[in-house]
This record gives sequence, structure tokens and C-alpha cells, in this order.
Amino acid sequence: QVQLAESGGGSVQPGGSLRLSCAASDPTDSVNCIGWIRQAPGKEREGIGSIYSDGTTFYDDSVKGRFTITQDKAKKMVYLQMTNLKAEDTAMYYCAAENTNQWGCTVVTTELEFRFSGQGTQVTVSS
Repeated sequence: QVQLAESGGGSVQPGGSLRLSCAASDPTDSVNCIGWIRQAPGKEREGIGSIYSDGTTFYDDSVKGRFTITQDKAKKMVYLQMTNLKAEDTAMYYCAAENTNQWGCTVVTTELEFRFSGQGTQVTVSS
């Protein structure tokens, strides 16, 4: 099954930026939707965005305009560029994967129905 590994987390001041990376192992052709999920301390997990194999992206309102998801298929990498970070963005960030259609990619993100996910990388936004 697909294995996912996140990297790039760390501590940043409010207003700062970070780029998270998600590396996918073979068989990557078994998934076509990669999403990002986060869980803040004491809160439930939330799907914040995803990218479909054709490049279509979805973003939750909480990150729209600040976060950007891109992919490099040749490298089997997906990136989450985060800008204008806020304290409320502090969370463990996970990338996740599923095989679905374009609309389904949005659904699995909002409903947290990914079959595969990584171990997570911590992002802390604090002054």
C-alpha cells in the first residue's frame, strides 16, 4: 500500500511561512487524491485541502488564500505552502491519500475518509 511521509514542520512566528512536503512511496498509481489534514491540541482533525491528479485543488475556508497545494508527479511529492501563518494554524499536519474521482477528492477531504496517511509533522506558530 502507499506510504506517505511528511516533512518541513517547525516553529515560526505569526505572519511567517513554511512549506511542508509529502513524499509518497509506490504504488503511487493506486491513489490520485492527496490531501492535508491537521489536528490542533484538544481539537478534532480537519481537512484543510487537497489536490487531484489533474491539478484541481480544494481548500477549506480557514486556509483559503493563505495555503497552496502543489504536486510534482515525477518526484512523487506534494507540497503545502503556508503563508501568513496564525497561532490557530498550530497543529500536527498529516498528508493523506485516496483513489477517487475529482469531486470525491473534495469529499474525502471534508469528510476525512482517506485510506492512507502519514505520521505527521508538527507546525507551531508562536511569537
